[in-house]
Amino acid sequence: MDGAEQARGLAVVIDVFRAFTTAAYVMANGAERIIPVGTVEKAFEMKRANQSVILMGERDGKQVQGFDYGNSPHEIRDVDFTGVTVVQTTSAGTRGLIRARKADEILPGSFVMADAIVEYIKKRRPEVVSLVAMGWGGVGKAPEDELLAEYIEMRLKGEENDFEAMRETIRRHPEGAKFFDKTQKTFVEGDFHAAMDINRFSFCLKLVLSEPSYMIKVPIDG
Repeated sequence: MDGAEQARGLAVVIDVFRAFTTAAYVMANGAERIIPVGTVEKAFEMKRANQSVILMGERDGKQVQGFDYGNSPHEIRDVDFTGVTVVQTTSAGTRGLIRARKADEILPGSFVMADAIVEYIKKRRPEVVSLVAMGWGGVGKAPEDELLAEYIEMRLKGEENDFEAMRETIRRHPEGAKFFDKTQKTFVEGDFHAAMDINRFSFCLKLVLSEPSYMIKVPIDG
C-alpha cells in the first residue's frame, strides 16, 4: 500500500488478479460507473442509501456475503450492466486507488487494457508516471502486477514485450497456478484466461476524483 501513497503525477494502480480485470469487463458490459471503496461497511452503507447500486468484491479472494458478485471476471463477463452503478471493494486494488490520491491522475491497470493505458499516457505526456503494482493483498509482490508494470514501462520507452513469455511466467508462479487447482473453488481457470486476454479492450479506465470518486471508461482512438 505504501507505493500507492507515494504515487505522484499520472499513477497506474495495477491489480491484474482480479480487481481491475473485473472492472474492465463490467465497464465493457455497459456499467455507467464503478465506485471503489475501502471497506465492506462502506459498500453496504452505499447500498442502504441507494438500493439500485450493485455490490461487487472480495475479502481473501472470496465473495463478500451479501454482495451481488465477487471478484471474478469470468463470472461477470456476460452480465449486462447497462446503466448501473457498481460499488467495488477488494483486498488490494480498490484500496490502492483510494490511497493514491496524491497523484494528479489515476488509472486502474490490467492486461486487458494494457495498450490503451500506454496510449493514454502518451497523449497526456505527464512529467511523472507512477506504476504501482499492488500485489497479493497489497502486501506481497505478485508477478502478474510486476510484469504489467514492466510491459507498460517498456512500451512507453518504445521497446517490444514478449507477452507470451510473461504469460508463461505468471502461469507457472503460484499466483497463476492456483487458477488451475481443481481442489479449490475461489479462483477458477476462466479468471486466468480472462485476465490474460491481452488488449481485449480499446479503452482504459480513469478514476474521477470527486466525493465519492468513481471509475469511468475512456475510449482510445485508433
